[in-house]
Amino acid sequence: MKIAFIIDQVYLHGGIERVLSIKANYFASQKEHEVYIITTEQKKQNPCYLFNDNVIFKDLEVNYNRKKSYFHPVNLLKLPGHIRKTRSALKKINPEVVVVCSHSVDTYFVPFIFKNVPKLKEFHYSRFIEKNKRTSSSFFKKLFFKFTDYVETKYDRLIILNKDESAYYKSNNIQVIPNPLTFYPDTVSDLSNKRCITAGRIAPVKGYDILIDIWKELKETGWNLDIYGSGVPEYVQKLQGQIDELNLGDTVTLKGSTDKIQKEMLDSSVFLMTSHNECFPLVLLEAQACGLPIVSFDCPYGPRNIIDETTGILVTMYENERFADQLKELMNQPETIDQKGKNARDNADKYRLETIMTQWETMFNDITSVV
Repeated sequence: MKIAFIIDQVYLHGGIERVLSIKANYFASQKEHEVYIITTEQKKQNPCYLFNDNVIFKDLEVNYNRKKSYFHPVNLLKLPGHIRKTRSALKKINPEVVVVCSHSVDTYFVPFIFKNVPKLKEFHYSRFIEKNKRTSSSFFKKLFFKFTDYVETKYDRLIILNKDESAYYKSNNIQVIPNPLTFYPDTVSDLSNKRCITAGRIAPVKGYDILIDIWKELKETGWNLDIYGSGVPEYVQKLQGQIDELNLGDTVTLKGSTDKIQKEMLDSSVFLMTSHNECFPLVLLEAQACGLPIVSFDCPYGPRNIIDETTGILVTMYENERFADQLKELMNQPETIDQKGKNARDNADKYRLETIMTQWETMFNDITSVV
């Protein structure tokens, strides 16, 4: 089967790009599939993740000005060429299925070109963030949301990451397929280190400022908190300033990005998350695969679809004091940490690559047999 994935680029580190590399590599490793990745602005950069040599890349060189809105005239002028180049690329590849990965301009026109080929749209963010905008926005914004809803009905499938997100979609072409695990190590953490870990993009949505504030209640526990990830330097500096102001430098460390997150998780005992919203955080599954229990805010809507009382602790959003109390209690119960860690490992097993990719293959076969 010829499969064409459409994404803006694959040279910047990000969750969508990472998951695409996993899926593309899986399909490309099988003789019965040909995998193509069409980008709009790769800018002659090398992919930031490792791709199978059989994956074929095609960059359209549209190169939108990402510092401006897609509705800005300088970007709107690029749209006709973008449509023409996409149509031409698809005609040349002649795929049996097209998957739109990122949420950019092509989302809105792909369903209307190359009409005899099934098309799917992935959603990697929580629609919760649009909830208020859809009711309190300007007339233009409301009109745009209506247009978005219409476009979504034209896809053969909308792929969302958890069942709670389905409430935010108005079409009847929804299918839930979670992201697959990136690794499932042969060994797990022995949970002996008094070390909490968290990892992700260093950005306000991740709520690391809240986590640092919570940690001031835990600095005398003898545990350490290591925060992995990179982000805008000014925001990283702001978090470091918060750590310094609260005199937490001895127990909280901003570690920067790492390509050895599995090793770091295996050297930790508890994973923490204080995000404002998460759709389906792959990092939680990775932590569970390493045998770590998780303490997380019950933010919309990813964590609750991964964590329950047997594998960790879900805390009501912004109840910082309760988060600190629950975590401190867990720190003092090594037997509970051990049991939740074992249960977490068992839960992660359900998201192993072969299990999730079988769902993709079944869906591809279903929609191509209908056309």
